[in-house]
Amino acid sequence: PMLEDQVHLARFDLTRGDLVRGADGFCIPCSTDEAGELLGRVGGRSAMEYDGYTDRAATERKLVRDAFEPGDAWFRTGDLLRRDADGYYYFVDRIGDTFRWKGENVATQEVADTLNGAPGVSEANVYGVEVPGADGRAGMAAVVLADGARFDGGSFYAHAASHLPAYARPAFVRLVPEMDVTGTLKQRKQTLAAEAYDLGRVRDPLYVRDDAGSTYRPLTPAVLEEIRTGQRRL
Repeated sequence: PMLEDQVHLARFDLTRGDLVRGADGFCIPCSTDEAGELLGRVGGRSAMEYDGYTDRAATERKLVRDAFEPGDAWFRTGDLLRRDADGYYYFVDRIGDTFRWKGENVATQEVADTLNGAPGVSEANVYGVEVPGADGRAGMAAVVLADGARFDGGSFYAHAASHLPAYARPAFVRLVPEMDVTGTLKQRKQTLAAEAYDLGRVRDPLYVRDDAGSTYRPLTPAVLEEIRTGQRRL
């Protein structure tokens, strides 16, 4: 477990995209197993070394001051973690990757880790996409299949239904030949999210979740029009 006086998990509001402060003006520590932003104390005998940016303004944007007591300063990691009852910390997601759907928070990394265990799946990258007339963002998964594997919509649906709550199951699936990653091997999501399930922009095979049939079916122009006009609810 980390040194509790040097790191803190602070409650984070995904809707506002910021830390939550209580009536006393200070950040609110997370309860057991509650996901929050990991903060590292700046100054003194810190468990997390922070040298800052050469740009002073950029440095200030990464700091939160008067977080838990007057005059303190903490480095904002941009990572959501949770802490169990034994004091161990677990990575949940990057802030900005987590999205809301059906009034619930969806952690993309947790969903991707689950989908990586689906039959025939080599790697999954999960992100949120906008749906006309719906609040929040629906889940979508870019999937790389294992060598020689074919996408089985029924098996994929069964795996997601067995391991994920309904709100976290991807509404759409995109089969990609390989995953686009950064120089540090982090999955890129921005372009995938922007292209979403637009049949006019995406040439990869696209699938949509069919709860009535307990499967994922190919996304056709007719089905896409039903989604856009609200005739088909996700």
